Amino acid sequence: MTAAGTGQKVQTLETVAARVEAARRAGKTVALANGAFDLLHVGHVRYLQGAKALADVLVVAVNTDRSVRLAKGATRPLVPEAERAELVAALACTDFVLLFDEADVRAVLRRLRPEVHVKGTDYTSETVPEREEVAAWGGRVAIAGDAKQHSTTEVAAAVLAEREGRLHALLVCPRCRGPLVWEPGQARCHACRRRYPVHDGIPEMDPGEPF
Repeated sequence: MTAAGTGQKVQTLETVAARVEAARRAGKTVALANGAFDLLHVGHVRYLQGAKALADVLVVAVNTDRSVRLAKGATRPLVPEAERAELVAALACTDFVLLFDEADVRAVLRRLRPEVHVKGTDYTSETVPEREEVAAWGGRVAIAGDAKQHSTTEVAAAVLAEREGRLHALLVCPRCRGPLVWEPGQARCHACRRRYPVHDGIPEMDPGEPF
């Protein structure tokens, strides 16, 4: 199947269903993968590449912002749903991308009835929640991707921890240890009047200035 442009790949469930049926009439097989894909990383890419290798057409269901918040907490997602869908669609291995708002992917599975439902390596064939659903129409579940060594949750936690550490280090002026006064776009030392530009909430240090 010829890969569509990124904008053409992201569609509603009903549009994807119609295109999947057309592909199936042409003798193609269909795989469905799903996930939040927040902060797209190499583990996601390998999972989707592995899923594509199992069928002719790969559909990817991406969680909406609301469903990610329900599953992962109020601080997630870090990337909004439209951008996450666009990033997944930009991968050469994906054919169609849709957003789903439910707690699980069962409604999408029932509508598309893929030959293969593909999960990542944090599952086994026995622990895929939708395995009985897929088996009902003669489909199968499969596991794809590398070992679970990449995690958006861990990446996000590390970034936030580093940011908080830098902010805490700059509660005092690194030159004179005087208190910092936070102002729009900058932090100013109350004692020596030294100013530090602030970008994205992080004060910038002069080269060689210790934290």
